[in-house]
Amino acid sequence: MRSIAILACLVALTVTAHAKIVAEPWGNAPNGQTAILFTLTNANGFEARISNFGGVIVSIKAPDRYGKFANVVQGFDTLAPYIDDPAYYGAIIGRYANRIAGAKFVLDGKTYDLITDRGLKWQIHGGPNGYSRRVWLPTTKDGPSPSLTLRLVDPDGTMGFPGTVRVTVVYTLTADNRLQIDYRAASDKDTVINLTNHSYFSLAGQGPGTVNNEKLQIFADRFAPADKTGMPLGEIRSVLGTDFDFRKPAIVGQRLASKDIQMRQENGLDHMFAVNGTPGTLRKAVWLSDPVSGRILEVWTTQPGVQVYAANSVQPSVSKNRHYEPHGALAFETQHYPNSPNQPNFPSTEITPSKPLDEVTEFRFFTDKGP
Repeated sequence: MRSIAILACLVALTVTAHAKIVAEPWGNAPNGQTAILFTLTNANGFEARISNFGGVIVSIKAPDRYGKFANVVQGFDTLAPYIDDPAYYGAIIGRYANRIAGAKFVLDGKTYDLITDRGLKWQIHGGPNGYSRRVWLPTTKDGPSPSLTLRLVDPDGTMGFPGTVRVTVVYTLTADNRLQIDYRAASDKDTVINLTNHSYFSLAGQGPGTVNNEKLQIFADRFAPADKTGMPLGEIRSVLGTDFDFRKPAIVGQRLASKDIQMRQENGLDHMFAVNGTPGTLRKAVWLSDPVSGRILEVWTTQPGVQVYAANSVQPSVSKNRHYEPHGALAFETQHYPNSPNQPNFPSTEITPSKPLDEVTEFRFFTDKGP
């Protein structure tokens, strides 16, 4: 018995010795604040690199069925391309992810006008100084499941939103190859908030090529049709009989070639799906597999929905220099519905001093060993 106990202790020590988080300088943001790049590694060699600039997930290295590791998210090696990235590669999105129509909403009888960028008539992803462009305060925790905690104080009136909001995002890399993201936010007055991560996944490994041959399953009976600007029409429509029915695994490229007007006006998927089950409970939203590498991704979330975006266009130019191409990756933005503050039939995104935000999303990685 004693030898078994000693062996167990040695195994525990081995896990602790190999699982770690390390930090390195990563340049300066435009306001002079220091960006840091953190590398989280577990005992399996699974690795995630995350920066406190925008909370961006820079890379995730996952094994294929033969044990070969590759980066399965798109992104950049240096800080500069992230500073004003219009595609939001890997970033935390807030204060309000996705779109708010007319860049305004009414809360408690008062109208709030929001700041926009790029000449848009709606606000998208929190505006020109959203969370993806901020430097967050980091703290780290080592151990078998290393974690990075990022904190941000978002002052009252920033980008037009009411309330000073204290946001905490915790990235944890578990021993069983899950990258867990905990989102928490507390406000000193009534406000709205919608947080997500905007990573682009290609399970074959980042680089040239598309995800057309990957298989996608979305655990949603309903989706939100949108107009040509991507703004939801207000309807939550059944996927039954449409090319938005991913309740069984479907080959991505075949669906992206759909003649459905909803698909054509976006040049592919860029739609909110209402995740089955009860919001607030952790449940499976997405399953994605690459038949060649054998890599499998499951997305679990407590959020009401998931915006599935098929990288229908490629920007900025540095992305083209990396030979990224349309439909080269898929983003799974677990979140509340777009424009919820202006759609009373959508789940509420309001938080109050007595009702903070607390949501969880997990990216779970597996391998299919094949025949």
